[in-house]
Amino acid sequence: MVRVGVVGASGYTGGELLRILSIHPEVEVTIATSREFAGKPVSFVHVNLRRYYSNLKFTNVSTDELTSKCDLVFINTPTGVSQKITPKLLESGLKIVDLSPDFRLKNPRDYEVWYGVKHEAVDLLSKAAYGLPEIHREEIKNTDLVACPGCNATASILALTPLVESNIIDLEHIVVDVKVGSSEAGRKPNLGSHHPERANVMRPYSVEGHRHAAEIIQELSYFSKEKINVMFVPHAVGAVRGALATCHTWLTSQNIDDNTLRRIYAKRYSGEPFVRIVGEGLFKYPDPVNVIGSNYADVKAIVHQGSGVVSFCAIDNLVKGAAGQAIQCMNIMLGIDEKKGIDTPPLRPI
Repeated sequence: MVRVGVVGASGYTGGELLRILSIHPEVEVTIATSREFAGKPVSFVHVNLRRYYSNLKFTNVSTDELTSKCDLVFINTPTGVSQKITPKLLESGLKIVDLSPDFRLKNPRDYEVWYGVKHEAVDLLSKAAYGLPEIHREEIKNTDLVACPGCNATASILALTPLVESNIIDLEHIVVDVKVGSSEAGRKPNLGSHHPERANVMRPYSVEGHRHAAEIIQELSYFSKEKINVMFVPHAVGAVRGALATCHTWLTSQNIDDNTLRRIYAKRYSGEPFVRIVGEGLFKYPDPVNVIGSNYADVKAIVHQGSGVVSFCAIDNLVKGAAGQAIQCMNIMLGIDEKKGIDTPPLRPI
């Protein structure tokens, strides 16, 4: 049995990690940390987990305790925290799955540009595998440090990767529109996430430059080896869960039709356990409503007006966009069947 700790366990993503790990047959959660709720039972915050963690209480973060009681640690903290504690945990022999932004970007200067902070563990950036299994499975398998992507980046990269790999689109003109539910903003309310201000909205935010754009550019450049230009704007919508990326690109190749795109996507994601190609039917295009509660990503691409391609990806931002993908990475790191504990169907209706 693998002993697992969750640092930052009282928020929505922390709760989702605990929920999914509660049914994982090869994992035991030994530590769940929360400064705000230290000493309180896990079910005091996550009422849905009553009877699953009857003896587990939140504790403060202690690297010594994590080292002695865990084999692997999920870190789910604000920007700048993980880079302070991860080096010591790695030195102690622990494996780390980091859901914070701290190790996602390879260029340390990018943290100053996008996050306004100077990175304090630069030597680990090259060692961290970007935690998108559909692209970096082998790196994830052979590392002790995984940096899980942001939810907006996950949806955008999965929607665009087959097009970039196939070299059929203009890489200097990519437009990404992501609509995402309120749970992305986290458990702590603010004026933008307060229900009367958030319900029924369709609000663009971070228009001047969202941090997840850096991940999209970095990962698409991984395939293209060329300059990538992405115009990325997320939108807050009234849903609680779900993210939908709609990506607009322009063709550089001739004789591309919908059937060609379908073959490209089917070939790229063949054998991927959590990517589904959306076909015809009641839902002709990816819709988050059809993946909620699951680790699935639904994708599709169509030719638009003969000269462009619109590609889509729908995910649950808390599962494939966060906790589920993190557990998928954990499974790969540990040599466990990567579907274990997360191969569950979506909820419907929601």
